[in-house]
Amino acid sequence: MPAEHVDAFSSRPFPPSTSPVPLDSGFETQTLEQLLGTPLEPSRWIGWRLRLLVLAVLLGCVGIFLLIRTLAAWPHVDAVWRANDRGQIELVSSSEPGLTTLRGRTLLGVGGGDMPMAALDALALQRSARWLVNDSERDRHRALQEQLARAMEQRDVKLYFSDGVTTEVHAQPRGLASLGALFWLLAALALVLYLVSMVVLLARPSVRSAVYAGMSLCQAGNLLFIAVESVVDLGLPRGFNDWDLQARMAFDLVTAAAIVHATTVHPRPIDGASWLAALAWGLAFALIALQSIHQLPAAWWWTQAVTAAMGVMVIVQLTWSNRREPHPFAVVLRRFGVIAVGTWILLTVAIASADQLPALRHNIAAIGSVIWYVFIASLLLLMPFLSRSQPVMREFSMLAAISTVATSLDLLFAALFSLSQFASLTLSLFLSLGLYAGARQWILNQMMGSSMLTTERMFEQLYRIAREVELHPERTAELLSQLLRELFEPLEMSWVDRHASHSRVVADGSTLLVPVPELAPRDDELEAPGSLLLRFAQRGRRMFTQDDTRLADRVVEQLKRAVAFDQAVEQGRSEERARLAQDLHDDIGARLLTLMYKAQSPEMEDYLRHTLQDLKTLTRGLAAPSHRLSHAAAEWKTDITQRLTAAHCDLAWSFSFDRDMMLSVVQWSALTRVLRELVSNAIAHAQASQVDIDFTLQDERLVLTISDNGVGRNPHAWSHGLGLGGVRKRVKQLGGEVEWNENEPIGIVCRVRIDELSDRH
Repeated sequence: MPAEHVDAFSSRPFPPSTSPVPLDSGFETQTLEQLLGTPLEPSRWIGWRLRLLVLAVLLGCVGIFLLIRTLAAWPHVDAVWRANDRGQIELVSSSEPGLTTLRGRTLLGVGGGDMPMAALDALALQRSARWLVNDSERDRHRALQEQLARAMEQRDVKLYFSDGVTTEVHAQPRGLASLGALFWLLAALALVLYLVSMVVLLARPSVRSAVYAGMSLCQAGNLLFIAVESVVDLGLPRGFNDWDLQARMAFDLVTAAAIVHATTVHPRPIDGASWLAALAWGLAFALIALQSIHQLPAAWWWTQAVTAAMGVMVIVQLTWSNRREPHPFAVVLRRFGVIAVGTWILLTVAIASADQLPALRHNIAAIGSVIWYVFIASLLLLMPFLSRSQPVMREFSMLAAISTVATSLDLLFAALFSLSQFASLTLSLFLSLGLYAGARQWILNQMMGSSMLTTERMFEQLYRIAREVELHPERTAELLSQLLRELFEPLEMSWVDRHASHSRVVADGSTLLVPVPELAPRDDELEAPGSLLLRFAQRGRRMFTQDDTRLADRVVEQLKRAVAFDQAVEQGRSEERARLAQDLHDDIGARLLTLMYKAQSPEMEDYLRHTLQDLKTLTRGLAAPSHRLSHAAAEWKTDITQRLTAAHCDLAWSFSFDRDMMLSVVQWSALTRVLRELVSNAIAHAQASQVDIDFTLQDERLVLTISDNGVGRNPHAWSHGLGLGGVRKRVKQLGGEVEWNENEPIGIVCRVRIDELSDRH
C-alpha cells in the first residue's frame, strides 16, 4: 500500500482540493495502518499466531482441569468453622453425624492414626500466609497447615474439643459439587485474564505486549491461589502453603515492576525509561530472591511498601509524561493508578491494624484480598479495550473499587475504634456508598467526557456549514473539521487521503477516524473525499469511545440531510422565481407594452418605456440564480444614468472591487432596490442636480456612499416611512448598517456599510 500523508490544519488553513502534503506536527510519513495503530488486513489470525493461540487456550484449559481434579480429590471434613474473639476455633455447623451435637464447641486440636494431637488456634483458619504481617506468625501458620495436611491424609481424623470431648470423622474426597460458586467465578476470571494476555501478546508482539502479558499472568495466578483457598475451610493441600507465600509476593512485586516498565514507554516514552524500568525490575527481583532464601526480615512490610512506592512512581511518570505531551491514555491510567494505589494503602493499613484481632484477620483474608484482586483483574481486562469498553465494564470497575474501600474501612474501624461488627460494617457501607454516589458522575465525566457544544449551537453550525458546502464543495473537509473541533476539542486534527465507510476509534482510543462526506456533486477537478483524524479528545484529557463514533456518524448524516434540504429549498425557490419572472414578463410586461403604444403623450410613452426596462431588469434578475458583481454594477449604472438624465441630473460614478464575486439573488435584489430608492429620493425629494455614487468592495467589506446637492437637511428628524424603512430593512438583511448625514455645504450623504459580503451567504 502506498504511503499516505496527512496535513494538520490546527494552526493553518486546510489545503483546498490539493494533494496532501507531509505533516509536521508529530506524525511521521508512514502507511495508514501505522498511522492509525490498528491493522487493516483481515488475515492477522491466519498462520502461526492462530496455532499458538489455540495451543495457549488448550494449555490454559488443561491447567484449570487438572487443578479442579486435584481439589475434587482432596479429602476434607464437611464442617464450617469460625474464629472467636479469644483466638480459638469454634464449630458453626456440620453434616457429619458425630459433629452435629458439638455445634458451638471449641476445637483444641486434630490428629489421625498414630499421629499425636496437634494443637490448633484461630491462625489455622487463615487461608493464606500472604496477608500475615509478622514473620513469626507466618512460620507458625506454615507449621499448623503442615499438621492439618498430615491429619487429612490419614483419612480418619480425630477432633479434640473443649471439655475433653473427642470424636473421629472420616475425611471424604471433596467432589466437584463442594468446590463452591466463588471458586468457579475466580477460576473463570483467571482463565479469561490469561486468554486476554495471550491474545494481546500474539496480536502484536512487542515489549509493551510482553509486559502487559506478564502482569496479567501474575494476577491470574493470584486469582487461582485465592480460588483454591476459598475451597478449603480447615487444612490446605500439602506444600500449597509454601508456594502460596512465595508466589503471591512475587506476583505482586512483578506486577508493580511491570506497570512501572509499561508507563515508561506508553503512552509516551519518557526520559531515562530504561533506567527506571531496570530499577523497578531489579528491586522486585532482589526482594523475591531474598524472600526465597528466607533472608528478608519483615517481608510483608517490604512487599507492601515497595509495591506502593512503585504505584506512586507510576502516577508521577504519567503526570510528567502528560505535562510534556498530553495524551488521553496517560490521564486515564493516572486516574486508575490513583484509585489502585489509594485502595492498596488503605488495605495495608487495615491489615496492619487488625493484626492482633484473629477474627478480623480471618475476614481480611476471606473478603478484603478477594475484592482487591478482582478489582485489579478487572482493570487489566479493561485496558486493552478501554476505548471500546461498555458501561457495564466501567461500572464493574468502579463498584469493585468501592467494595475494596468498604471492606478496608470496615476492618479499620473495627481495629482502631473497637466497634462491633454490625456498627463497623454499617458505617463503612454508609461512607463508601456516599463516596460512590458523590464521585460516580465525576468519574464518568472524566472517563467519558462531556461535549461543550450545545444542541442549539450544533444545529446552527450544521446549517451554516451546509450552506457554505453548497457554494464551496472543495471546502467540505475544512468546514466539517470546524464542527468536529468544537464538538470533541481534539488536541490535534489532520486529514488523510483515504475514505472510510464510517467513523471508528483506532490507536488505543487516542484517535477518531471520521469520513468526509461527499455533500455535493463532484467535478473532475475535485479529489475524492478523504477522512479526518482527530487525536486526543478534550485537549488530551480523555479517550475516544464508541459513543463518540456514533455521535460523529450522526453529525455527518445530519450534515448530509441539511445540505440535501437546503438544495431542495433552493431548487424550489429558483423554480418559483422563474415562474414569477415568466408571469411578470408575459402578463404585466404585455399590458405595459400595450399601454405604451396607446400613450396620449411623449412623456407618458417615455415613462412606460422606463417602466418596461425596470420590469425587464427585475424579471431577468429573478430568473438568474446568481449575478456577477461587475455585470450587476454595469446594469445599476445604466439604469441610474437613464433615470438621472431624464431628471436633468448629473451622475458621478465610482466603482472598485478586489474580487469579482457572485451575488446571490437576495444580495442582488437588496442592493438593486437600495440604490433605486436612494436615487429616487435624490430626484423626487432633494431636487438635486448632482448625485455622487461611490461603491467599494475590499476584503468582503462593502461601503456604498450616495451624496447629493439637494435641499434636504437634518436627516435625524426625518420620519422613516416605507421608502427609508425599506432601505434599512434590506441593508440589515445583508448584515450591514445605514446612516444619513448632512453633506457639506449642501445636500445629504447616505453611507451603507456591510462588513461581510461574501458569496457564501
